Amino acid sequence: MHPHIEKLYQSAAKSERLIIGLMSGTSLDGLDVALCRISGSGRDTQVEVQAFTTCAYPQTVKDKILSVFAKQTVSLEYLTLLNAWLGQYHGELINQCLKSWQVEANDVDVIASHGQTIFHCPKHQHSYRDFGNATLQIGDADHIAVTTGITTVADFRQKHIAAGGEGAPLAQYGDYYYFASDTEHRVLLNMGGIANLTYLPKGAGLEDVVCSDLGPGNTLMDAYMRKHFLQSYDENSKQAKQGTINQDLLERLLAEPFFAISLPKTTGPELFNLMMLERAQQDCDTGQLSHQDVMATLSAFSANVIATHINSLCDEQTRVYCSGGGVHNPLLMQQIKQQLAAHISLHSSDRLGIHPDAKEAVLFAILANECLAGKSTNHKGQTVANVTMGKVSFAD
Repeated sequence: MHPHIEKLYQSAAKSERLIIGLMSGTSLDGLDVALCRISGSGRDTQVEVQAFTTCAYPQTVKDKILSVFAKQTVSLEYLTLLNAWLGQYHGELINQCLKSWQVEANDVDVIASHGQTIFHCPKHQHSYRDFGNATLQIGDADHIAVTTGITTVADFRQKHIAAGGEGAPLAQYGDYYYFASDTEHRVLLNMGGIANLTYLPKGAGLEDVVCSDLGPGNTLMDAYMRKHFLQSYDENSKQAKQGTINQDLLERLLAEPFFAISLPKTTGPELFNLMMLERAQQDCDTGQLSHQDVMATLSAFSANVIATHINSLCDEQTRVYCSGGGVHNPLLMQQIKQQLAAHISLHSSDRLGIHPDAKEAVLFAILANECLAGKSTNHKGQTVANVTMGKVSFAD
């Protein structure tokens, strides 16, 4: 047996594993790195987050990613080079984290790398009849493994697509395994660039779980801030709070055909971008709005989309546990809370023991744990429930 295979076998057989979960989302804030001690699998999964940090991307790194991010046309040469460079860069960031945490690489069983999504393309968003769903993440896992000396499990979304899904959101699995409850109805709401949720009815089986993208979380607001304020986001909702919601623009944005598609569904900045906003403003003659009014309207747009979907799913007492960058947007959180039905309450994922900034990275650590130690179970009604996600890259 090859030594790498033998070590992987030994990791799978251990009572607990030390796994580093990585997440870099469409907000492009940086690389979330979560050091997780995980035992069990499936509904028996137990997670202890031993360390967490977000390695903020300097502007030079953001610019590299933005040059290919969610664009129809890019330099193939640049994309090829960036894929390898970003993998090595992520590896170097992990090495820095391990050093600061005083953790030896040999003590880590695997790294779970989501990669950097640069284009998400479900079938409903393209016009090529010969092709189905597709998605592309960069940050090559072999480069992470070689740079860190740690076996890396990555590229989780491709198996989901191969098994009939859209490649997103994958939170369904980690949310169910770790957060499902026999005593309360729960919604796990993540507000990154795109907002997504996992609805976990009380006592649910995996076949009862609803997991779907909803529409924009921060992506439109962040893009508008980058263009007009040269800032990566609207800190403390400063600009949006100074504006007034324009109902004509809000109604036009809410008329986007994507919202008529039934759950589950996926989307991304390929659809919800500044070109979409510009078309909407042209259609309703709101091109002269102040930047603050636009920001106020975009915040209301995201809040309306999120609250409407949650209200439609939850007809009994339900707790919503929030994570992602949107948690730090006070106006967005206030607007969501105001629009939720009286029987639905809003909380931070902190209540469940996972920091809201760390949750997505932890979920990919859980997926890697399932790849190593999970047990295959057939779940009726879920075409993509019985799949093992993740490709393995060895360090040499």
